[in-house]
Order: sequence, then C-alpha cells, then structure tokens
Amino acid sequence: MEQARKARRSFMGKALAMGAGAIVAGQATRARAAEGDPAILELPEHTRGLGRPVAERPYGLPSQWEANLQRRQSPGLTRVPQASVSFTPLQGLFGIITPSGLHFERHHQGWWDIDPSKHRLMVHGLVKRSRVFTMDELMRLPSVSRIHFIECGANSAPEWGNVALPTVQYTHGMVSCSEFTGVLLSTLLDMCGIDRKTAKFVLAEGADGSSMTRTIDIERAMDDCIVAWGMNGEMLRPENGYPLRLVVPGVQGVSWVKYLRRIEVGDQKWATKDEAVHYIDLMPDGTHRQYTGIQECKSVITTPSGGQMLLDKGFYNVSGLAWSGRGRIQRVDVSVDGGRNWRTARLEGPVLDKALARFNIDWVWDGKPAILQSRAIDSTGYVQPKINQLRAVRGTRSIYHQNAIQSWRVAESGEVFNVQVY
Repeated sequence: MEQARKARRSFMGKALAMGAGAIVAGQATRARAAEGDPAILELPEHTRGLGRPVAERPYGLPSQWEANLQRRQSPGLTRVPQASVSFTPLQGLFGIITPSGLHFERHHQGWWDIDPSKHRLMVHGLVKRSRVFTMDELMRLPSVSRIHFIECGANSAPEWGNVALPTVQYTHGMVSCSEFTGVLLSTLLDMCGIDRKTAKFVLAEGADGSSMTRTIDIERAMDDCIVAWGMNGEMLRPENGYPLRLVVPGVQGVSWVKYLRRIEVGDQKWATKDEAVHYIDLMPDGTHRQYTGIQECKSVITTPSGGQMLLDKGFYNVSGLAWSGRGRIQRVDVSVDGGRNWRTARLEGPVLDKALARFNIDWVWDGKPAILQSRAIDSTGYVQPKINQLRAVRGTRSIYHQNAIQSWRVAESGEVFNVQVY
C-alpha cells in the first residue's frame, strides 16, 4: 500500500504539472491559431510515406500509446504471486466487453497452458452413464454464445471497514464481461442420463494445483451454466482457464472453475475446502455466512473516478458500469452532491441478463467540490444499498459480496478521491 501511495502521489504530481502545462499550452494554442496550427498545415510523416506491412503482426497488439492500460497486481496482497489477483483497468475501458488481455485474474496456484489434446472432462455420479469427453468431442456438440459478467466474490472487499484503495481499478477491478462460447452443462448432464429424482447438486473440479472444487445447485446447473472453451470470439486465454472452464452466470467467480476436468452429480453439498473454510463471512452475531453465490446488484462510476483529475470546469460525460447476478439492470441513478439529489442516467444498449451495462449522464462541473455516486436498480426491484445500510446487516468483518454505493470526491483542484459518504 505504501508503494501504491507513493505511486499515487507521483501520478498526482504529474497530473498537476499537466494541469499547469495545459494553461501554457492553451496560450500557445491560441497564439498558433492566429498563424495556423502546424499539426494541421504540415502533413505528418505517416501521411507522406508507406506504413507497416499487412499482417506484420500475425496477432494484433494495442497501440504503443496505450501501453499504460494494463492489468495490475496490488503490492503485498498475497505472499506469492501464483495465488493472487490482477485487476482490470475499468477506468480506461468503453462499452461492456472486456478485452481478453485485460480480463481480471484470480488464481490459487498460478495459471497453466494445458495441451488441449490431452485434456479430458469426466461427468459421473448420479447419472446412468458416466462419460469422459475430449475437447474434440465437446466442440462437436451444439454450442451457445452468451455475454455475461464474472465478478470475484471479494471485489471491493477492502472497503468494508473504511476507504482503503485509491482507484476504481483496485476498488472494483475484479469484474469483467465477455462473450463465452461452449456447450450448455445441461446438455452434457442429459447425455449422461442425470437422475432427476435424486440429483440435488453438482461438484465442479479444476485441473490446476489447487484442485478448486465448488458445489452448484442442480437448478442452476440445468439452467444457464456453460462448459466453455471460447471467449470473445477465440479460444479461452490460459489465464482464463484454457482449454475449458465453467461459466455460472450471476454467481461469484470462484464457482466459474477454470481448467475444468470433472463434474460429479450428487444429492448433497460436498463442503470442500473452498466452501467450508474459504469464501465464508463472519456475521455480527458470530455465525458464519456460507455457500453464498449470487452477486447482488452493483454499479460504479468509472470516469471520473479516483486517481483521475478534471483539468478545467465545464461539460463532462460521467460514465460507469452496472450489473446484477439476478437479472438485468433496470435503471441507474447518478448523484453529484453525495446522494441528496439523483438523476436517471442513460443505459446504453444492449442491456442483457447477468451482463455489465454501460451508463452515461451529462454533467457540467462548476469548479466546486462534488461527490459523485451511482445507484443501480435491477429487474427484481433490488436497489443498491449505501455502505452504512450494508454494514447494519453484515457488520464490518465480512470479506465477500460488498456491493455498496461507491463515492468519488471531486476537489476544487479537480483531483478525484475515494471517500465514503452516506
């Protein structure tokens, strides 16, 4: 965190210098306008010569000018980098689809690049016919392609007690949204002859070193779960579970088991290590909140957001993301005065079930301090709570499923800070 604070101070110093530079640049621009701007009047090199060869890069890469937009780790978050998190730079993205190379990661034993020709998926338990599938066999089956968000259950966790993180990349960056392609889990279970009378749950197991295992209720397994090999029009990236992962729409990311190798059908919960020891919350009365899954309705303003700076008064497009594990986003309201007054934002299409939704709203900043907030409402009527409302039920010792309204304070200087206002 000390490294993060130093980095933030450095960033702000540069931003302030840029602000001062903008004034000088503005004066220079006006002077040039009288004579004519060389950037317009003089043809640049890229207009006068041949560019780079077609397909010089067999796999396309971002522009060199976008090199700062990248996933980032939080220093000191875990003891070893193999059991850690990388955060998606939400502040620099547009629309609702997360580029595959910027998709957040959460690993318990590091990632692997598995040979798909040797990978197998076994389906067994309370079925008439246990089966082992190769990748070729799976990819011959009827497939679906659907857009869904995936969010780590610990997204925004450090904010339970107080303000802890400076930027939206760290407060909310464990969420991404992609188009996933694969075969419905229900198709595989039907092929194996699932015992519908006695089957109550399925257990999904991964092939990485942590042997990640998660229990999923049979209703969800037979609904919209996908055994996926594709993401955003191509095969899964190794960091995202190549060659096979489970997609469990609306449920916390730990249930989206990567490197999927086994599905077992049973009549009770398995209480594996990642269910009985991890991913539980201590409630104020001393009990444990266990087997949580659904990611409740949530939203966040991504621009302007913490660590950014408004360089001048005037018009701004306030933009952000909203999502719900229970359905689609119905409405997003935005406040610029800490929740005293709200205006309804524009939802940009498409607005899909269990997917990120992009919202925008016009704002004219008068140069005075402001508190920006967004409040999402989903198709069930659930309203995103304030942090004090959430703490009244869950206390301050929880880790998972923190979906409170996020506040950003805009100072007179234009600097934007993470604050908690309720």
